[in-house]
Amino acid sequence: MLKPIIKPVATFFKSEIAIGISLLVATVAAMLIANSKYYEIYKIFFSSAVPLDLSFIGLHKEMNFLDWINNFLMAIFFLLVGLELKREILVGELSTKRKFALPAIAALGGIIFPILIFVALNFNHPENMRGFAIPAATDIAFAYGVISLFGKRFSNSLKVFLVALAVLDDLAAILIIAIFYSHDLSLAYIALAFIALLGLGLLNFFNSNKTHLYLILGFFLWLMILKSGLHSTLSGVLLALFIPLQIGNKSPLAHLAHKISPGVNFLILPLFAFANAGVRLENFSVDIFTQPLVLGITFGLVFGKQIGVMFFSFLAVKFNIARLPRNTSWSELYIAAILTGIGFTMSLFIGSLAFLENNLANDFMFDEVKIGVLCGSFFSAMLATVVAFSFKKGQRGFSA
Repeated sequence: MLKPIIKPVATFFKSEIAIGISLLVATVAAMLIANSKYYEIYKIFFSSAVPLDLSFIGLHKEMNFLDWINNFLMAIFFLLVGLELKREILVGELSTKRKFALPAIAALGGIIFPILIFVALNFNHPENMRGFAIPAATDIAFAYGVISLFGKRFSNSLKVFLVALAVLDDLAAILIIAIFYSHDLSLAYIALAFIALLGLGLLNFFNSNKTHLYLILGFFLWLMILKSGLHSTLSGVLLALFIPLQIGNKSPLAHLAHKISPGVNFLILPLFAFANAGVRLENFSVDIFTQPLVLGITFGLVFGKQIGVMFFSFLAVKFNIARLPRNTSWSELYIAAILTGIGFTMSLFIGSLAFLENNLANDFMFDEVKIGVLCGSFFSAMLATVVAFSFKKGQRGFSA
């Protein structure tokens, strides 16, 4: 009965290379427009006021187009991530302690070391410290897209390890957002959010397969969290927790993931990249690459991620807590570790929360974030490619 569920949902990762290409195209387009005569149009468009006005129920919030992308559309992205993570934990590659251990421990190392590097380079610049979590994230689609370009050079189990690690990275990013990037909490709206969660719990308890009811309550949950001071993208993951894996011979989870994945993959993520990746280069000199904020993000992604993932993976295998993915050498695992340094959309997202929300800093600091993220992600992808082609196919590399 579980066969249609155990078979990979193949939603977010169905067209990995195509997703990566669409993100790359969106990023290049943003860079070109940001450095052209159309920059002002680009800037004015995304800063245009589009307020949330539900005055008939007493709800109003000033928002612009960029706010809608970063708060509403990215909540849908996190809904898809949450659905994939739930499936993997229940019946997929994270369904046993042994399978869960290595990507979970590796993800922890890939979070701690980039943060340590960022803090070390920005310790004397307290205005930058809000960005400590920027290099800790991994872009799922881009990282998987790059490793997929190598075809059969790497085992499927290594690719699954990279996906699982990236998903856990994103879950950690969500927790970081909830703890460090929430502000001015409203207990009244938090209480209303709990009422929405209670309704979702009842739907799940009575095995309702009415997806539209979950989505209606999910939208109400998003509204309440948006007004509560917590970051609204949390609503996506919380909603995913209540979508049933299977009712009878149907899977509401797989059905919903299948429905929303094309829009997330080829509209929401490219639109997010297009809206957030545009850097006006004329504002900078080569000195920008020596700025602590840029260095902290770049070095955190390029070096912190790979060191943390490899060191914690080595410890997990050495102490027999986990084992390497099937048909995978340490050299191949190292290439996957380098690829976790592709932060891109997730790092940009955390950067926008750190330096744009509530006017906590100016656009110039967020431009430094963009440069750090783009450099760190680019160098990670290039380094992984060089290392990959330096090993012959099937070469086992070093051992533990």
